[in-house]
Amino acid sequence: MSEAIDHQKACEAAVQVAREAGKYIISHINRISSKDIQTKGRSNFVTEIDRTAESMIIETLAPVIPEAGFIAEEGTSEKKGAHYNWIVDPLDGTTNFIHGAPPVSVSIALMMDNQIVAGVVHEIWHNELFYSWKGGNAYLNDRKIHVSEVDKVKESLIATGFPYENFDRIIPFMKSIDYFFQNTHGVRRLGSAAADLAYVACGRYDGFYEYNLKPWDVAAGAFLVLQAGGMVSDFRGGNDYLFGREIVASNKNVFNAFLHDVGTFMNQR
Repeated sequence: MSEAIDHQKACEAAVQVAREAGKYIISHINRISSKDIQTKGRSNFVTEIDRTAESMIIETLAPVIPEAGFIAEEGTSEKKGAHYNWIVDPLDGTTNFIHGAPPVSVSIALMMDNQIVAGVVHEIWHNELFYSWKGGNAYLNDRKIHVSEVDKVKESLIATGFPYENFDRIIPFMKSIDYFFQNTHGVRRLGSAAADLAYVACGRYDGFYEYNLKPWDVAAGAFLVLQAGGMVSDFRGGNDYLFGREIVASNKNVFNAFLHDVGTFMNQR
């Protein structure tokens, strides 16, 4: 494995291509028709905009770390790296995009072995670019960010996402929603997990949880939460949130209580 990889420079390259992909995507909002949309599953869509943006990102990042591979939502590259892999969601919030609604995000993370070392989330609707690299701070448009200081779940604003497939856990999930409706400041569902996690990182939300997410949905955002002083885990408090399809994220003050509340419902089988 190369020891010369500069994670800050890799992050800067990801920031630049996220901006370019964002410009391309935003130029097509409200300009696609039904013939441009394909269905991958129930309420799970893909457009040529997703695929073109992903190809743009991969072509730009490929020479940045020549030995790196890609884990990308639309599968436009099958290259796998021995140690480094970029994890790419070119358009997180495709359903929002189709309907002309925010947020819509570009998410790019760099993974070294099993550890994320750089992450970028570009919420293109409001031109907000969140980014960080291992050893650095977390930023929003060049301003340092930090998770919230809320210390009680009942005073927290919680974010989540509704499943569009795999409804095996929908009953405990809806019970958890009911609980948080009644025991927090509110529950938000915006339709982009990458944006949700970025909003936890900058303190807009105090906690986020969801199940059945893919690594490209959470890799960059979860890293941002950690870099901004927060905590992230799976529903049992372990580290299997990247590929384990379940995630809890919050500030450190409420994490244990929030994880307990989420786990009370979501660990039911």
